[in-house]
Amino acid sequence: MIRRYFRKGIEADDKADASPVTIADREAEAAIRELLAAHAPGHGIVGEELGRENEGAEHVWVLDPIDGTKAFITGKPLFGTLIALLHRGKPVLGVIDQPVLGDRWVGALGRPTLWNGSPARVRACAGLSLARLSTTGPQYFPPAAARAFGAVASRAKLLSYGGDCYQYGLVASGSIDVVVEHGLKLHDFAALVPVIAGAGGLMTD
Repeated sequence: MIRRYFRKGIEADDKADASPVTIADREAEAAIRELLAAHAPGHGIVGEELGRENEGAEHVWVLDPIDGTKAFITGKPLFGTLIALLHRGKPVLGVIDQPVLGDRWVGALGRPTLWNGSPARVRACAGLSLARLSTTGPQYFPPAAARAFGAVASRAKLLSYGGDCYQYGLVASGSIDVVVEHGLKLHDFAALVPVIAGAGGLMTD
C-alpha cells in the first residue's frame, strides 16, 4: 500500500503541529487497524494519524504508519512503518518495516531481534570516540538540547544525519552505534524498544 504512493508526487497536508501527513499515512494505518480488529478484538490502539481507542486495555497496539513522512514525500527510502504491542504499558513486541528497501526488524521481549528473518546484533563499540553517531536532524533540538547533542557529537568518530526509525534498525543490525533524538512521542519509540533490546542494545532517556 505504501509502496504504490512512493515517488508518485502525492500532496501532503499539514497537521496541527505543522508536521506533514499524506493519504499513504492514513490508508496504511486504516489497513493495520482493520487487521487488528479482525485478529485482536478487544485490544486497544494508539495511532499517530487516526487516534486512540480502548487505550486502557491490557494489550494496546501503537501504530506509526509512516515514521519519516518528510523523507517519504521527498522520495528518500529512509522512512518506515512502526508497530508496537504494549502489555500493561510495557513494549513487548516491536516491528520496524521499510517497505521500499525490504528491510524488517522484529523484536519481542526475551527473544533475539530478527532482521529479515536472521538474528540481529548491535556492533561492539568500546567507547564514544569510536562510535558511529546518528540523528534525524539538528533542527529538531531546542537550544539547550542542541548544545548537549553538540557536546556528544563532537566526541564521536562519525556523525550522520537522516533516517528516522530506519536508523534504529541500523543500530540493531550493527551499522550505527548511537542514535540521539529529542521529543519522541509514544508512537515514535514504542516499537524501537524491543527491537534494540533484543539486539543487545539499550534505549534510555
